[in-house]
Amino acid sequence: MKLIVIDDEQENLDLICAALEQLSLEIHTATDPQRGLELIRRLRPKVVLLDLVMPGVQGMEVLRQILDIDPGIDVILMTGYYSTESAVEAIQAGATDYLPKPFSIEKLRQRIGQLMKDATLRQCATQLEDDLAKNLEFEGMVGRSPRMLDLFAKIRRIAPHFRTVLITGPTGVGKDLVAKALHRLSSAGNGPFVGTNCSSIAETLAESELFGYVKGAFTGAHQDKVGLFEFANGGTAFLDEIGEMPLTMQAKLLRVLQNQELQRLGSPVTRKLDVRVVAATNRDLSELVKLGKFREDLFFRLNMVQLKVPPLAERPEDLLVLQRHFLKRFSLQYKKPVSGLTRRTQTLLAGYSWPGNVRELENVIGHACMMTESDVIDIRDLPETNFMQAPAVRITNEPLLPLAQVGRLHVERVLNQVSGNKVLAAKILKISRTSLYRMLDESNRKKRNEALEVGVPVGDGH
Repeated sequence: MKLIVIDDEQENLDLICAALEQLSLEIHTATDPQRGLELIRRLRPKVVLLDLVMPGVQGMEVLRQILDIDPGIDVILMTGYYSTESAVEAIQAGATDYLPKPFSIEKLRQRIGQLMKDATLRQCATQLEDDLAKNLEFEGMVGRSPRMLDLFAKIRRIAPHFRTVLITGPTGVGKDLVAKALHRLSSAGNGPFVGTNCSSIAETLAESELFGYVKGAFTGAHQDKVGLFEFANGGTAFLDEIGEMPLTMQAKLLRVLQNQELQRLGSPVTRKLDVRVVAATNRDLSELVKLGKFREDLFFRLNMVQLKVPPLAERPEDLLVLQRHFLKRFSLQYKKPVSGLTRRTQTLLAGYSWPGNVRELENVIGHACMMTESDVIDIRDLPETNFMQAPAVRITNEPLLPLAQVGRLHVERVLNQVSGNKVLAAKILKISRTSLYRMLDESNRKKRNEALEVGVPVGDGH
């Protein structure tokens, strides 16, 4: 494990190196913070020991720059000017520990030894999570929640026997993966799997696309054409967004389902088929039947076997294993050694409602893996999606306030909305973390001055 020590006094560096030489560490030192930051960028250590007070340098600012480089680094601050306020500020800013000088050599060894054990445990946990994600994978889908395990069991039971299946669920849950799993596990698994999105086919072309046509059937039909169902003969036809199929086509589809036969456009010849049909929709077909937009007899035929795919918000147990699944895939795809997500990132993702379901999670992890410059994904690596936007701040029915005070109140509201997460707050406010800390420092000074004027003691607001 790599460790970097930044301290302006060489004797302190020598003392720390001697104290930690018994541990299995690769130790690098720097008396200049800028040199230390260069080492951190190049070596990406797991631990940094940082002197808080150095000539001409703000140790807290160096801490923030270290965490900007890699938020997964454990930073231990060292200082001979200990105070409870500065210790709390350091921990809130992201420091792992705060050691007052002079510190016990044995205590330093124990603390570094514990960090090494924690790193080993994290590696073991990551391996276990990878193994778990692998064991919980079913035909390209990943899940450990009761609803997903029940869905997997139903697919296994249905696949060998089905002729028609209806898959329902909101956009992005993976209905196409369910369709492919049914096909692969069926007796027609070696046959073709042919899919189409019914909403993308123009109504004037729907019949020729699905059922084919013969030469001369219409102007421009210079040769026979095989339609989707004939092309899928001996395999499975997947009709996505079946609720968007024109009513004129629904009657012909019903004939395929009932009789396993069709007629090409412009031909009186009936052709026999051996095709399984899987339909999928994110709409309520029974409601469309009531509105006269979907044939009732076709609905009953399709609904003989229905598989419901739950939205991600209803299967929170699957979030972590899905994250590991996509993390592994994209780290391999982008050839980047991304090992996990920071705790604050996991907390943010766990609190999000995921309206785009698994597809949205896949896109978020893929974007983060591409953007990260570390071996862990942090909040800053996430795309600007809905969970990064602050709720609107309403100030109606409030007294008119100076602009500076309104800005201060807005900053405080945003911090409250994100549970005090300053990194996320700065991203929402579209300012740097340094600017946010400066604003908070100024706000706290004003509060102290206002309190002193009325004789009320005020603590540090960090």
